[in-house]
Amino acid sequence: MRRIVLTLLLGVAATCFIYAQTTQQEYISQYQDLAKRQMEKFGVPASIILAQGVLESGSGNSRLAVKANNHFGIKCHSSWSGSRIYHDDDAKNECFRKYRNAEKSYQDHSEFLRGARRYAFLFDLDPTDYKGWAKGLRKAGYATDPKYPQKLIRIIEENKLYQLDRGISIAIASPTQGMGELVDPGSISIDIFNQRKIYMRNRIKYIIVSNEDTYKSLTKAFELMPWQLAKYNEINKDDKLKEGQELYIQPKRRKAEPNHPVHVVEAGETMYSISQMYGIKLKHLYRRNRVESNYEPTEGEKIYLRGRKPAK
Repeated sequence: MRRIVLTLLLGVAATCFIYAQTTQQEYISQYQDLAKRQMEKFGVPASIILAQGVLESGSGNSRLAVKANNHFGIKCHSSWSGSRIYHDDDAKNECFRKYRNAEKSYQDHSEFLRGARRYAFLFDLDPTDYKGWAKGLRKAGYATDPKYPQKLIRIIEENKLYQLDRGISIAIASPTQGMGELVDPGSISIDIFNQRKIYMRNRIKYIIVSNEDTYKSLTKAFELMPWQLAKYNEINKDDKLKEGQELYIQPKRRKAEPNHPVHVVEAGETMYSISQMYGIKLKHLYRRNRVESNYEPTEGEKIYLRGRKPAK
């Protein structure tokens, strides 16, 4: 009997280790910059966006967030023509929107609020009036839970998310890594390399190229050998950098994070762009999908990011 109990406990422990969940603080750290960008573009308070993301997705751990990158519980509705997933909610087997990544979910959420007439009155509120927005969302029918406003307000106030509405990032303590800077699981700002923002994906640091960057200036700033930046990003050191390009400053990995087992290809995507999107070495992406090194995917195709594509 003891042996059976011990085996069960070890199995549970192993499962918990493999499927470690994102904490609320990790989620806020990871998505606060994205929430601020949506606020600047569409006018929805960043505090509301992030609090809804926390609440609707269970800090990124819900089935909809993990399987469909749907962080806001937005259902298909008649206007939706994209990918979809079916999930039990108010009714059994309801249709929900499925996104390529979390950023697409955040953008669609802002466009959804901005484009629907029933939410129009919210944009007349003061942009820092998070309480008015929380109550207004419930009034407009975003959620059926009568305590929805109080839940959003509690998340905002406990984590001081109202600072985001004034353009102030939330500082969340995390273990120090590397050269002494604070590093969170998500995208963060750090006070090194001239206040440059360093982001994290698949536990790999990366930066976004600005119009002032050159290959030489970046290798110098990050104390990299010229070959390292090229090797980490699988490019030639003579390639011209583009503003907005994402460049890893650490080696990419063999596979994606646990919540990204498969990628559905969208128009214009290549094996290289997918490898950069998830921080996977290109050669391992080819191997996982049993294709040659010159292969390019087609729209709608499934690309395996963690396991190996089933043999035909």
